[in-house]
Amino acid sequence: MSEQSTPRTRKDIEAHIIAQSWKDEAYKQELLSNSKAVIEREFGIQLPANVSVKVVEENPTNLYFVLPMRPDLSGAELSDEQLETVAGGILPAASALVSATISYLAGENS
Repeated sequence: MSEQSTPRTRKDIEAHIIAQSWKDEAYKQELLSNSKAVIEREFGIQLPANVSVKVVEENPTNLYFVLPMRPDLSGAELSDEQLETVAGGILPAASALVSATISYLAGENS
């Protein structure tokens, strides 16, 4: 992948993988059978040995929901502005969770 087209957010990464699998049946089959290797190759990263990657395909009779990791907010205090945001129904930790997940998958926190 070129530097310009490298996805930056988890949503971008997922959209890229979905688009590639819809365009290329061989890519999709390899992604389903050897998920970790495909992700490492696709994004030029080396995931830690203790990290597993599982890709599953939905069909009309099997739907999947992913529960993201619960962020560790112990010891974290919210500012008044952040508390107001939460009170308004927006969770500021969500964007931090996506960033932390991508960093973790790229091995930056290992």
